[in-house]
Amino acid sequence: MNAANQIDINQPIMNPHLSMTASRSRLLRLLAGSLLLGSIAMPANAGSLISSTDYLEYELPKKVQAQCVERDNCPEIDIKYLKTNHDWINDIANARINNLVVNSKPTESAPIKTKVNQTMVKAAIDDFASSQFVDMPEGSSWAYSLMVTPEYLGHVSDFELFEINTYVFTGGAHGMPYSEYLIFDLNTKKQITLEDMLQSGKESRFKALAYDAYKTWVKTVDDDVSSYEKNWPFTLSDNVTLTDKGIDIRYQHYAIGPYAYGMPVLSIPYSELDGVIKPHFIPK
Repeated sequence: MNAANQIDINQPIMNPHLSMTASRSRLLRLLAGSLLLGSIAMPANAGSLISSTDYLEYELPKKVQAQCVERDNCPEIDIKYLKTNHDWINDIANARINNLVVNSKPTESAPIKTKVNQTMVKAAIDDFASSQFVDMPEGSSWAYSLMVTPEYLGHVSDFELFEINTYVFTGGAHGMPYSEYLIFDLNTKKQITLEDMLQSGKESRFKALAYDAYKTWVKTVDDDVSSYEKNWPFTLSDNVTLTDKGIDIRYQHYAIGPYAYGMPVLSIPYSELDGVIKPHFIPK
């Protein structure tokens, strides 16, 4: 791993009893959505970009190990970092991953206000793992899970597109997935936000287009848009990415619908975005 951006705890490999079981791991990956399996390199189609992931090397605290090995319910920690041949992309993406790990309660597109170091990340995971045995009822067999992984989505023009997926389970009927888009401009070597993409004074027009896309999506889950909107009103998310057809807007669970509806994606085609977003964001 790149020591500048990723964490190496430099501890012995975990006892096999502490590693994730294959079946549960597969289930969690399905729930978390589009997650990478292992540290398998993914050659990118865009220019010279090459993308893969590296596991965080981590061992459960010995006190936690002593409690969970016998019960066969050790917390499952699966953290991956982005590793590309562009260090500046790694810096931004892995700082965000560290921030998500430390906070463990992601909020949509929340800015990074404090630089997270390796010690803070390890302490946060230790606290997460230890809290299982404080919170869970006596005799419970379920285990906490914390997963974070980046995924390369491809590219549009000179923009490289990634997604960070997380999954947190602390008991109950289900865990909580979370998904966040990242857009990188290879020319300026900067992360691109929705605000960067919009032309001056076009925020309200973009919001109107997103609202139309919301109503189109609602019709796929409910016959009565007006009634649905009273319970799950429209809000504008800035969690966006470019596609070959337009802009996709990702929403988290419970943002505009119940948990069972997943993480909705609203799509706005480029044909409707002409004059709304800056011309160089529309593929030629």
